Amino acid sequence: MTGLAIDDAAWASAWRLRSPADKLLLSGGLVLAALVLPAWPGSLLVGLAAVVLALGPARVPARTFGRAVRLPLAFILIGAVTAVVQVGDGGLGWAPDAAARAGGLVGHAVAGSAAVLLLATTTPMSDLLPALHRMRVPDAVVEVASVTYRMLFVLLTSLSTIREAQAARMGHAGIRNSYRSSGMLAAAVLTRSWDRARRLSDGLAGRGMETGLRVLPEVLPSSPRFVASTVVGLAALVTVSVLA
Repeated sequence: MTGLAIDDAAWASAWRLRSPADKLLLSGGLVLAALVLPAWPGSLLVGLAAVVLALGPARVPARTFGRAVRLPLAFILIGAVTAVVQVGDGGLGWAPDAAARAGGLVGHAVAGSAAVLLLATTTPMSDLLPALHRMRVPDAVVEVASVTYRMLFVLLTSLSTIREAQAARMGHAGIRNSYRSSGMLAAAVLTRSWDRARRLSDGLAGRGMETGLRVLPEVLPSSPRFVASTVVGLAALVTVSVLA
């Protein structure tokens, strides 16, 4: 089965056996700090803290973390550009405070994204979903997240299989063939995934599965030292950011 690099990194992380609640506290605190603290130096400190923790104690591969942050960064940069453009009598132009506004938006968003990726690259979904259930997150939300996560692997497996078949038939030889094969690939993946989802739904309904599938999750104890370090570290970030 085709895997996700982020998921593989989470299973191999040095923080794999830490309590998901502890990691949620850390990542959630960093996200909150990224939102409420000033972009300078608050967002910079939050982003650096998330990256250092991921690459250092958690031992997440730098290549994986860097590749994971590329797409969010692209969306952030596009959003920053559109946020500082204004329409006036002379047409399109830059807002008077374009640099400050764009810098603040990029700083907050990048720091928050790094904090979320810290959680994603250290906590497998099989640990995170039961933790969300214990935190009284609505069952419907947890089930939708679980099904979406499972269907990702169906999509990736279908994509890999069909693309390999196309490549074996020289389907990507030349620009014209590549466009044609890419369209056929998208149509085939969506059709196969829809059929797989329908058959999965019919199978569960035939077994009387009207509620969520209950499993026995692995119990990972919380670490008082980790929680205390998280609280002290977040307090230090806030103090430095406010006093700077």
